[in-house]
Amino acid sequence: MSSLRSDFLQYVAQTSPEPIDLTVEKAEGIYLHTPDGRKVIDFISGICVSNVGHGAPEIVEALQAQAAAYLHTMVYGEAVLSPQVRFAQRLAELLGERFGKVFFSNSGADAVEGALKVAKKFTGRSRIVSCWHAYHGSTHGALSVTGNDELKRGYGPLLPEIDFIHFNQFDELAQITEQTAAIIIEPIQGAAGAIVPAEGYLEAVRKRCDEVGALMILDEIQTGFGRTGPLFAFQDYNFEPDILVLAKALGGGMPMGAILTRTEIISVIQKDPILGLISTFGGHPMCCAAGLAALNKLIDDQLMARVPRLEALLHEHLRHPAIVELRGKGLLYAMIFQDYETADRVRVAALERGLLTIGFLSIDNGLRVSPPLTMTDAEMVAACEVVVAACG
Repeated sequence: MSSLRSDFLQYVAQTSPEPIDLTVEKAEGIYLHTPDGRKVIDFISGICVSNVGHGAPEIVEALQAQAAAYLHTMVYGEAVLSPQVRFAQRLAELLGERFGKVFFSNSGADAVEGALKVAKKFTGRSRIVSCWHAYHGSTHGALSVTGNDELKRGYGPLLPEIDFIHFNQFDELAQITEQTAAIIIEPIQGAAGAIVPAEGYLEAVRKRCDEVGALMILDEIQTGFGRTGPLFAFQDYNFEPDILVLAKALGGGMPMGAILTRTEIISVIQKDPILGLISTFGGHPMCCAAGLAALNKLIDDQLMARVPRLEALLHEHLRHPAIVELRGKGLLYAMIFQDYETADRVRVAALERGLLTIGFLSIDNGLRVSPPLTMTDAEMVAACEVVVAACG
C-alpha cells in the first residue's frame, strides 16, 4: 500500500532533490501536527506567511462566511466586490494617501512584475536597479531583478537593462541615474540572511531617487505585517517609497500579493492600452476576506507590540558556540554557522526534536528564524532550547 509521502514523491513536482521530511495533518497556533501525533514548532511561519499563527478562528470564520456567499465572479478590478473594497480601504486607512490605491495580485512575484511594469510606464524609462543577493521572485521579470546568478542558471535570456548594486554601499547609489525607471529594494534582505540596512542607507536611496526622478519600489513581501515590529519595516525609518509591494502574510495564509501606491502612478494601467495590469484571480474574495481578518487580528490583539519582547528572548536564549552570528531585526533573523554542513546538521537535528527551520537562497550557512507573532514567551524559550540542543 502506498503512503501519502510516496504518492507525494510520485505525483507532485518537487522543487529540490530532497524535500523536507514532514507530513502535515493539522496546523494550529505555532505548531504543525503530523499524522503520527508529533507537534512541530513552526519556526519560520511558512516563510513569513503565518504571522498571526495557524488556524486563527477569525480567519477560518471569515473564509467560511465568504465561501457561503460567493467565490470567483469576475476578473479583478472590474466588478465591485465587498472583500476587495474593504481590504483595500483598511490598508489605505492605515498607510495614508501615498499608498491609497491598491492593486491585488496572485502572489508576491506577480506583484513585483506589476510594479516593474508600472514604474516603466509611469517614468517612460526602461532601466531597473536592484541589489546583489536580493530575492524578488521566480517568474521571469522578478527573477531578472533577483541578485543571484545561481538561481538564474538555465533560464536566460532574462530582462535586459537591469543594473545591480551592493546593498548598504552608499557610493554605488550613483548607478541610479536619469535613465533609471526605478530601484527595487528590500528594507531587510531576506534571502541573503536577514541583512539589515546601514544607518541612513534607505534614506540615501530615497534621496537619490528624488534627485534623478526614479521611483523607489520597496519589496516588503517578507518584512510586512509586523514581522520586524511596526506594521511595515519602512515605518522604522525616515523615508517612504513610491510603490510598496506586499504578499506572504498579506493573505493570512491564503495566496495573494498587492501593489500599493498613489493614484497618479497606478492610473497608468487604465489606458494606452487599457487593462495594463489584469488578473483573473487577483484579489480573490476568499483571499481578501482572510487577509482582512488577519490584519484586524494583528492590530486588535496588539501582536506587533510583543515583537520586541520576543526578539529580546531570542537573543537571550538562542546562544551556542556553533551559532557564529545571530542577525536580523524583530522576528526576522538568521542563525549563521561556520559552514553549510553545520547548518544542515542543525536543521535536521532540530526537526527530529520537533522544530522546523530551513536555510536561505543566497547563503548556505544560515537558518531562518521567523516564528508566528502569536508565540508566547514560554514557547520562544522552548524553541530556542530545541535549537541549542540541536547544535550539539
